[in-house]
Amino acid sequence: MYFSNVIGLNDVKQHLIDSVHSGFVPHARIFYGPEGVGKLPLAIAYARYLNCSERGVNDACGECPSCHKFDKLAHPDLHFVFPVVKSKVSDDYLPQWRKFLSEHSYFNINQWLSFINAENAQGYIYSKESDEIIRKLNLKVYEALYKVMIIWLPEKMNIACSNKLLKLIEEPPANTIFLLISEESESVLPTIRSRCLPLNIRSIEKEEMVGALSLNFDLSDAEANSIAHISNGSYTAALHMIESSEDNRFLFQLFVNMMRASVSGNIKSIKETANEIAGIGREIQKSFISYSLKMFREYFVANLGEPAMVYLNDYEEQFGERFSPFINEKNIEQFNDEFSLAYRQIEQNGNAKIIFLELCLRATLLLRK
Repeated sequence: MYFSNVIGLNDVKQHLIDSVHSGFVPHARIFYGPEGVGKLPLAIAYARYLNCSERGVNDACGECPSCHKFDKLAHPDLHFVFPVVKSKVSDDYLPQWRKFLSEHSYFNINQWLSFINAENAQGYIYSKESDEIIRKLNLKVYEALYKVMIIWLPEKMNIACSNKLLKLIEEPPANTIFLLISEESESVLPTIRSRCLPLNIRSIEKEEMVGALSLNFDLSDAEANSIAHISNGSYTAALHMIESSEDNRFLFQLFVNMMRASVSGNIKSIKETANEIAGIGREIQKSFISYSLKMFREYFVANLGEPAMVYLNDYEEQFGERFSPFINEKNIEQFNDEFSLAYRQIEQNGNAKIIFLELCLRATLLLRK
């Protein structure tokens, strides 16, 4: 991955390039921002540029030995840490990780876990990972200018692992760089976050998004503009809309079923809907809750008469014509609180049947406000 492969964010790319030329290379950075905006490919491009022996003005050369090894993500001084399952460490999944990255530059954790057949398991960075990180970084730099450790989603890091890394991140070995890639920086251990130079990676500019979609897909101008608007600066979301419309429709139908059952107040329908949602995998349950939170936000904003701030596709908008009035200033905050709580409970492996039955019942009360 090169800077040229990162969509938009030209000012951020230029900032990183200028910092290298000026000799300002912080030992730890945290790239934070929303999902799907290019934080990971940006970090890899930055790591490549740092170690390129023939750097160009705007990008790595692509021809030196370091660049050839980065092409395969197999440079001996490039290390990755990322969420895994079964209490393993990242190196156990390194071949799959390299293959996945070679095929996907923009993705989310659900796609990664699906790739490694995690089934219902949630991804974590387990405590034993810290021992591997310490071991690797205590070795001398093999051949590059810098040894780079990229930690994708440090918010998934076990607390014991985080605590073990505090000293290492504060005072790493010579010529060692930590790059943390976070989508929920407030969930990263504060003492780790405070030891990293923050770099906010904002949403991709709409014009840049439209250009990338038009270049990579057979879309009309109207289709590219519509997808760019709805995805709201996330290329991962845009790809999902193009490639996985059935998945979105599945989440939408679950949402419709839940809202209709809750509006009706029919206990039999509520139980059936709760059981249906409880029967899907935990990662999909989390996706459903996130999707529902998005829908509440969109329908609430739709009531304010600000169409430019609404990000709905055709069938979501059609359902909202009758449903959106139910989401108002009397219940929007409580909807957010209740569904956010359910998300945390699912993450903590709570009983899904109880969680979603309770959520449906809460929704029934809130929709009558």
